[in-house]
Amino acid sequence: MAILNQDPEQLARDQIDRLLRGSGWIVQGKNAINLNAGLGIAVREYQTDVGPVDYALFVDRKPIGVIEAKREEKGHQLTTVEEQSGEYADSKLKYLNNEPLPYIYESTGVITRFTDRRDPKPRSRLVFSFHRPETFQTWEKQNNSLRSRFCDIPALEPEGLRTCQISAITKLEQSFRENRPRALVQMATGSGKTFTAITAVYRLLKFAGAKRVLFLVDTKNLGEQAEQEFMAYTPSDDNRKFTELYNVQRLQSRYVATDSQVCISTIQRLYSILKGEDLDERAEEENPNERVQPKQPLPVVYSDKLPIEFFDFIIIDECHRSIYNVWQQVLDYFDAFLIGLTATPDKRTFGFFNENVVSEYTHEAAIADGVNVGHEIYVIETEITQQGSQIKAKEYIGKREKLSRRQRWEQLDTDLSYTGQQLDRDVVNPSQIRNVVKAFKEKLPEIFPHRVEVPKTLIFAKSDSHADDIIKIVREEFGEGNDFCKKITYKSVDNPKSVLAQFRNDFNPRIAVTVDMIATGTDVKPLECVFFMRDVKSKNYFEQMKGRGTRTLGYDDLKKVTPSAFSAKTHFVVVDAVGVTKSCKTDSRPLERKKGVPLKDLMMGIMMGAQDADAFDSLAGRLSRLDRQMEPKEREGLKALTGGLEPGDISRALLRAYDPDAIREQAQADYGLASGQEPTADQSEATQQSLIRQAAGLFTGEIVDYLENVRKVHEQVIDTVNLDRVLKAGWDDQAQDQAAVLVEDFAQFIARNQDEITALKIFYSLPYQRRTVTYAMMKEVLDALKVQKPNLAPLHVWQAYARLENLQTTNPISELTALVALIRRVTGVDEVLTPYEATVNRNFQAWVFKKQAGAAPKFTEVQMGWLRMIKDHVMSSFHVERDDLDYAPFDGEGGLGRMHELFGEEMDSILEEMNEALAA
Repeated sequence: MAILNQDPEQLARDQIDRLLRGSGWIVQGKNAINLNAGLGIAVREYQTDVGPVDYALFVDRKPIGVIEAKREEKGHQLTTVEEQSGEYADSKLKYLNNEPLPYIYESTGVITRFTDRRDPKPRSRLVFSFHRPETFQTWEKQNNSLRSRFCDIPALEPEGLRTCQISAITKLEQSFRENRPRALVQMATGSGKTFTAITAVYRLLKFAGAKRVLFLVDTKNLGEQAEQEFMAYTPSDDNRKFTELYNVQRLQSRYVATDSQVCISTIQRLYSILKGEDLDERAEEENPNERVQPKQPLPVVYSDKLPIEFFDFIIIDECHRSIYNVWQQVLDYFDAFLIGLTATPDKRTFGFFNENVVSEYTHEAAIADGVNVGHEIYVIETEITQQGSQIKAKEYIGKREKLSRRQRWEQLDTDLSYTGQQLDRDVVNPSQIRNVVKAFKEKLPEIFPHRVEVPKTLIFAKSDSHADDIIKIVREEFGEGNDFCKKITYKSVDNPKSVLAQFRNDFNPRIAVTVDMIATGTDVKPLECVFFMRDVKSKNYFEQMKGRGTRTLGYDDLKKVTPSAFSAKTHFVVVDAVGVTKSCKTDSRPLERKKGVPLKDLMMGIMMGAQDADAFDSLAGRLSRLDRQMEPKEREGLKALTGGLEPGDISRALLRAYDPDAIREQAQADYGLASGQEPTADQSEATQQSLIRQAAGLFTGEIVDYLENVRKVHEQVIDTVNLDRVLKAGWDDQAQDQAAVLVEDFAQFIARNQDEITALKIFYSLPYQRRTVTYAMMKEVLDALKVQKPNLAPLHVWQAYARLENLQTTNPISELTALVALIRRVTGVDEVLTPYEATVNRNFQAWVFKKQAGAAPKFTEVQMGWLRMIKDHVMSSFHVERDDLDYAPFDGEGGLGRMHELFGEEMDSILEEMNEALAA
């Protein structure tokens, strides 16, 4: 058996050889050169007048570039060898009188950097792999590089564009000229983000000679809408449509036309194409970021069908959702400029785009400019929505299957209590829905005075089943027929796109009910009422949902669908029937959440390529339980879809993918090994990947839906016993009084417990000891709150304080940091409510400034990196100790030993000083 060469230098070259061959190059030794063997030849150790270069690259027999190879451990030093690479590129190759070569790579086989010296200010950049010979052949026929051609783009003609669009395009093109690889366009919903993007794409294709642009979305619905906008776009300098000038392809299979200048795709489909696999269209119906994400990023490998240079630009629509966690790998694969579009960026969005914000056009600015309309809040509260209810034993209740909606009656043996949170999931109370709808109908003259017909209204429901209940009751209470109120979801019987077009353009339907399909990115300009009958926990998602109502519409166009309108659209109304405008929101959903992960999320994640042992194990267990619950008829239905497999068979396939014994046995069979012969690490890895693919391949959209529907067949209780009543239906004018009561209640709780709870005692009586407050101490306060005063949830109190003090602060990062900030406010440490994160950042800046004042020694950049890590730790854990330095994130940077190496004997005093200063 051949002995593997373990020399690090050679290992790097072996990996570089593999990357080159994968990218279409023929690799040859210096003593076996044959430039006729193919279009692209990479020659190892080619002699130059300054010594042998690791690789010389030839395209069509002409030298075009070099590769400087370094072992993997030198990946962090690749930029330091650029001068050496440049010397080789400037040298004369043996036997040739060549000009300096334009293309340079530095690579370890794991990390590769590339410089195009034709650029105005050549700058190296990370690339996933090597560019193909055909690409260099094309580049060599061009007079200059893409980055050079940015300088040829003429000034933008402002005709037909809003001021915010002109600013966004102008600054975006300036960003390209500065060779910034990523740019963020933040524009308020309704201000024309997509139109702006298409205008920029048109100019890049026409004036910069861009080869191909990808318009990336995360749902099929957004892709279809983008396609329609490209088809409708007419540039100001040409009377032909965009699609008459350039080919636009919305990807619906693995086929990507090479003559398309614009491709529109979901990120799910793009990933499947890179894997060389087909994708069930149902995987594109939901935003994947709303599902639970696997632990590990989705694996991406080189695809000769979509090489890294296939797209020059990638525009990421709703980029605050698409770019994080597992999906960033897909974007990092391409050697392309990345342009993000969003109305609601968060901190991660700014970070991903290197804080290069070329447009910052907020909703408030859009309202001030008349681009968007603002909103008012109308609240409907009912007793059962707030408090739930109880059905006594011996009462007859309905039991309804969620899917078939078949209903039966049975007598309760024991009392049944339910909360408002359980409504329309476990328990349906028709009276609750009816009272909300009835109140809305009765108050319409107050909400929309002088209107004859119901304004166009979009109701957000919790589920398809809930939507059906709402539609039935809306039609009854308004005394209208089927056309008046319709459902727009992916599971609608009617074509959802057709119903959506009717909702936009026709008199009926007046009311549409949806779950998620048109929650984001869908224009319905005549919409004047956004009605929430479901809560939303994500701040960004809530803003997007509200954003459906922000579009402006002129009087004539509004009057076409709402004849009694007496002016242009001036505002829209948010009707809050579930407390959605007051509930606590988070910036984003958790990265991972195994407990309570919905079955469908697990199946979809694995189908899409998640490689997470916990997810595989969890799904196997769920399917095993489902196997025991299934009826014979359901089992036969599944076998018909899977070719005879039952849930137990699928469970076993999932478990085998991460079972070391199963992997070893399969590897022995795959590679013809004797029973006692252990497979190599590479053989085991290849076998495991095969088992993972086989298990994931058992799931299709149809099978996922079937198993999810079987799970859902559980019945809902129909409570027709308890009648609901409206507690309030009016404008949200009591918020101030309610906030004052909540704040006072919180202050009294803190005062009452100042002698009982250590952290409170410190804040009240021992201000110097604030530096000793720990995470455990604050958790003690939070736990006491939850037990004694659960209504005083810190984020709830935070909102009340912010409302009373009219603060425009960002939300805290956690309940505990909110609690610290609230205690500081109550105890007088802070004169106004201040996010604890802002306090720590401010104190950190002051401490660093003081430490470095005058002739004092200055911290190095490495030391500052450590100080910032400590600051971030204090921000979330309130205190830092030596022991903390042996845990994340410090351990990844060398832990306690590394900090001592950097700060020496001052380490302990610095920790003490920071504990004191940051808590001040």
